[in-house]
Amino acid sequence: MALLEVRDLHVHYGAVHALQGISLDVEEGQIVTLIGSNGAGKSTTLRAISGLVRPSSGSIKFAGRHLEGVKAHEIVRMGIAQSPEGRGVFANLTVDDNLEIGAYTRTDRAGVLSDKERVLDLFPRLRERLRQLSGTLSGGEQQMLAIARALLARPKLLLLDEPSLGLAPQIVQTIFAIIRDINKQGTTILLIEQNAHMALGAAHMGYVIEVGQIVLHDEARVLAASDEVRKAYLGVG
Repeated sequence: MALLEVRDLHVHYGAVHALQGISLDVEEGQIVTLIGSNGAGKSTTLRAISGLVRPSSGSIKFAGRHLEGVKAHEIVRMGIAQSPEGRGVFANLTVDDNLEIGAYTRTDRAGVLSDKERVLDLFPRLRERLRQLSGTLSGGEQQMLAIARALLARPKLLLLDEPSLGLAPQIVQTIFAIIRDINKQGTTILLIEQNAHMALGAAHMGYVIEVGQIVLHDEARVLAASDEVRKAYLGVG
């Protein structure tokens, strides 16, 4: 049984049929990436898993439990946390305050402090800026904070929505190195990313979504070598 199982998922925004029968699996311990162009349905898939949009039909199971109808904050308690597209940090709060908000569902104070030390080891720039207002951070630092904040929920599954968006290439390399480290430390990751080259290089498995439908899925290395994927998403050929 996969940690996350999505089956025949449909989502409508009014008359728009945004997801048209999405199915995917995320095995425990893996990085799985969902790649596709803008508007293909990547973020909608994450929002449905997180409980932020209600599917029209289909099923989502996490660790054997159905998520349909479960409220978003309860899904966080169950072990799914999301770093949203656009980072979504609280600009008028400090870095430390943002991290504390990530742990809002937890009551194990000693565990929270231990996890905070772990994420600050992953993101040493944030340690240097704990008392700084988050709105004054660079784009790369805000992305690091968004991921670190999600990790404070101690998720079994981390959902990453476009972590490289708007970042300089050198910062993208840093972010993806940290994503690999997070996975090596035991966190399963579902990664939504327009930078297909970086995503497939980091992931174990990959899915390609076009106009609300999965059109390809395979091991990430196989997709990266596919002529179809290389032409459409990697700018090769």
